[in-house]
Amino acid sequence: MIIAIIDGYTDEPAGLGVPPYLGIYPRYAYGAIKKARHDARVFYLTIDDLRATFEGDRGIATKNKTPNFPETKRILEKADVLVYIGGLHTPGKYLSAVPSQVEEVARFLRPFGGIKVLGGPAFMGSAHGGGTKVSSRELMLASAVFDHIVYGDLEAFLHDFIKNPGEADPFRFRTYCELRDYALLGAEVVRQFPDYPDFVIVEIETQRGCPKAMGIGGCSFCTEPVRYSSIEDRPIEDIVDEVKTLYRLGVRHFRVGRQSCIFSYMAKPNGRVPVPNPDAIERLFRGIRSAAPDVKTLHVDNANPAVIANYPEEAVRIAKALIKYGTPGNVVAFGLESADPRVAKLNNLNATAEETYEAVKVLNEVGGRRGPNGMPWLLPGINILFGLPGETKRSYELTFQFLKRLLDDGLMVRRINIRQVVVFPGTPLWHLKGKLKTEKHKKLIQHYKYKIRHEIDLPMLKRVVPVGTVLRDVRAEVFDNGLTYGRQIGSYPLIVGIPKRVGLNRFYDVLIVDHGFRSITGIPVPVNVNTESSKVLQYLPGIGKRNVVEILSKRPFRDKDEFFEVVGEEKRKMLEGIISL
Repeated sequence: MIIAIIDGYTDEPAGLGVPPYLGIYPRYAYGAIKKARHDARVFYLTIDDLRATFEGDRGIATKNKTPNFPETKRILEKADVLVYIGGLHTPGKYLSAVPSQVEEVARFLRPFGGIKVLGGPAFMGSAHGGGTKVSSRELMLASAVFDHIVYGDLEAFLHDFIKNPGEADPFRFRTYCELRDYALLGAEVVRQFPDYPDFVIVEIETQRGCPKAMGIGGCSFCTEPVRYSSIEDRPIEDIVDEVKTLYRLGVRHFRVGRQSCIFSYMAKPNGRVPVPNPDAIERLFRGIRSAAPDVKTLHVDNANPAVIANYPEEAVRIAKALIKYGTPGNVVAFGLESADPRVAKLNNLNATAEETYEAVKVLNEVGGRRGPNGMPWLLPGINILFGLPGETKRSYELTFQFLKRLLDDGLMVRRINIRQVVVFPGTPLWHLKGKLKTEKHKKLIQHYKYKIRHEIDLPMLKRVVPVGTVLRDVRAEVFDNGLTYGRQIGSYPLIVGIPKRVGLNRFYDVLIVDHGFRSITGIPVPVNVNTESSKVLQYLPGIGKRNVVEILSKRPFRDKDEFFEVVGEEKRKMLEGIISL
């Protein structure tokens, strides 16, 4: 039996599977198939392989492996089962990969005769644009093209389908006991991932469901409580064993990100705000670090700020464990969404603005110091969602003033993510009569996005990574229009624009020389002052255009003393460690 898994990439509230992230769905699907039939030939393809094969697009410029176009087509022609994994629920800006949607993949797969299965969050549709409901056309198209649409767990369906097609239930969910074997067997699919082995970061699941939703219901827009109606914590030993297996396969970057709140792992239910369990989280991360002693990245993702604010002592213990066993540059995303208390109440949001402020303070106090890779150890991120019911002009101003308070009080936030609400089936917003009235606020939304980017993001970025900071291990991913774009590997890495072409898929140490609104400009160091271009030389600290002209006229320099005779001895202290000959 030949089975093709097509990864269309996924992005949802509690999970990411867009390269360089390898999400949970392809790994679990691969493992479930192997568990059901060990002799099955399972091929992992990405949507970029299909784009390259059928549209002549060479795919991601940063791919580690060159797509084999004839082989991709041959696999699809011979496959008995074609499994498509997709679903874009919390869209962001992606550097070197673009998630697919059902319409695109349907066009590619229609001509092939294998049994077609759709899995992942795609059964609820994808986010085409803010302020809208998911297109019913997309959902109808999925029904027309795919033989099976899986509404439960893809891995449960695939295991049962391979064993006995007639008994497979597309609504069935697996247990963590079942998942153990799927996760371990599925780890080996990482070998087929384009960014393997040096650049892949693997998303690790710890929990499913939303603890807050179990107490008082979920946020009005969120798909997580719709998919999972109860809370289930994955056993520590299962998580550690999966990390150990992936580590043995050569994976060195991990994000313990598949949960709605890492601070609520194995927490005690307590209505709106569960009681954290620092001992369990300490054991988890100690176990992970023991299984992966030379890990290069160990980050997390989401956290409910209300948990941190209401249980500061426990939260500090957890944050210290994340720092002790993790790596710097770590970010926990806080779902504030709106600082307007009326909007928060109407939409049953996670936390109040005051709780979020207190949580930001706690993480700054514990995790604000800078680590060896140039980034602070552990900072919060803030999620803002525009277009929610109940919003007025005052709502946007309250949210802006909340962010300004963080800035004025000297606190650091790694990033502010601004999205516009998308309405998915099953969420409370889906059942509202009529459409969301976001059009009347369209200009206000644009105004406040602009205001936040210019008045908050820019000065905040200068605080998080000041000019002169050296970021270590920045991977160069894309070259476009005279700039090479790169980023560190991690949860929410900063995009660095390098003002020249450098070799892709290599790591560089980069000196930060300028700031944009959401990205930064940096130059690889050390800078060879005998060979570097004038465009890059002018970015060196203390070097102006006049110095650049002198450098170009006097080089090559025999040693650094000659160089400092030209640019001035007073610049030695700031340049000594970042230039070479």
